[in-house]
Amino acid sequence: MDNQLHIWNEIKSRLSLAYEEQSYKETIESIDSIFKVSNNYIYLIVDNDFVKKRVEMLYLNKMNRMLEGYVEETFKYRLITREQAEVELADQKRYAVNQPETLFGQETFTSNLNPGYDFNSFVVGTSNRLAYTSAIKIADQPGIVANPLYIFGDVGLGKTHLMQAVGNYILEGDIHTRVLYIKADEFVEEYVRLASKKRYDEFNDQFRNIDVLLVDDIQFLAKKEKSQGEFFKLFEYLHGKKKQIVITSDRSASELADIMSRLTSRFLWGVSVDINRPDLEHRIKILEKKLLAEVSDRDLIPLKVLEYIASVFDNNVRELEGALKRVLFFCTAFGYDFTVKNAELALESLITPKENHKDFLKKQITNLLSVVSDYYKISTSDLISKKRSRNFLYPRQVAMYLVKTIYDIPYKKIGLYFGNRDHSTVMHSVEKIANDLQHDRHIKIDVEKLSIKCGEN
Repeated sequence: MDNQLHIWNEIKSRLSLAYEEQSYKETIESIDSIFKVSNNYIYLIVDNDFVKKRVEMLYLNKMNRMLEGYVEETFKYRLITREQAEVELADQKRYAVNQPETLFGQETFTSNLNPGYDFNSFVVGTSNRLAYTSAIKIADQPGIVANPLYIFGDVGLGKTHLMQAVGNYILEGDIHTRVLYIKADEFVEEYVRLASKKRYDEFNDQFRNIDVLLVDDIQFLAKKEKSQGEFFKLFEYLHGKKKQIVITSDRSASELADIMSRLTSRFLWGVSVDINRPDLEHRIKILEKKLLAEVSDRDLIPLKVLEYIASVFDNNVRELEGALKRVLFFCTAFGYDFTVKNAELALESLITPKENHKDFLKKQITNLLSVVSDYYKISTSDLISKKRSRNFLYPRQVAMYLVKTIYDIPYKKIGLYFGNRDHSTVMHSVEKIANDLQHDRHIKIDVEKLSIKCGEN
């Protein structure tokens, strides 16, 4: 706590230089003590609600950015009024006597939330807009709007981020709310731990005291019949008490395997939303947001470099973030300029297919090129050549689109199969055909027929 107070005093000193003297004195100057450090949040005591709201609106984001330069872990500041702090201290004294063992053997309740997962840092696009909007509404009125909220989608698309943003938002409104984030496999482990000691009531009691339950990767309950039974009872209890439940999964509730139907049917009681892969524009926005979290200078990496990374890594957000960090480290470590060429060097080992997959993929794509060539009555060499007449260009674009949609490999890799073309050329071709499919019946017929011939039926 002393170290945190020392850091805060340094940040205060910097804030006094950054803002007008009168404004600083009316808000920041009086903040001179820390109430607690909990769940990676540092709670600063402010005089009243007026000061709290003003600091939150005008200065809190800057305070948290400054804090990142002093700590290695992800910490964020939060504000609590003196009145709120006094109430919480009184509650702690009232309930501190002879407390039973609590969740996971800890002495005090913890939410398990990552404070970095909030709505402000979640990048919204067409692939996740419905999920984001639903999460906002549920966080604003927990237990009322939709219960449960079921979020599903592939790995690395932001389900956990969005789920925890709900919890963090609710805690910001009321720090006394008991929010618990837990992975489904951890729920199973906790059940096994206490069931082995026949402490079933204790297991149920510690979960039934939750106001908001956030369960990640529910598919890991599969084949765990006893754990499913306990979760079903917990779900029924919390839902009956209008406690908000949020669940994530890698598939829709109807597609969950080896989970009792009476449980999956409960998941459909509320709102079910999916998160899909972000499109190119969305991926670029994500990279821009991630870049701001890594460096203070947004112009450090040119837009062309971000566009390149976004075009190559199109599966999920985690891959994007990892690729960006690799480029940052590579160019910084060797003193290189941030160019597309140097980004290619940095990411080369990530882009190259694994050898055990490379031969199979090459064979499949070679077959696809042959199918497309036969369909349009041209040679394969013409298909991948530099010739730009309509009778070669259009089949080539269709072939690129099919490779992308069927095998889902990065644009740069696709370019290698088409005379070592630039990734931007491939990207343009794929997006052109995708757009033409919406309003050109002939192109739609061609693509459907070719998809069937290539085994995508």
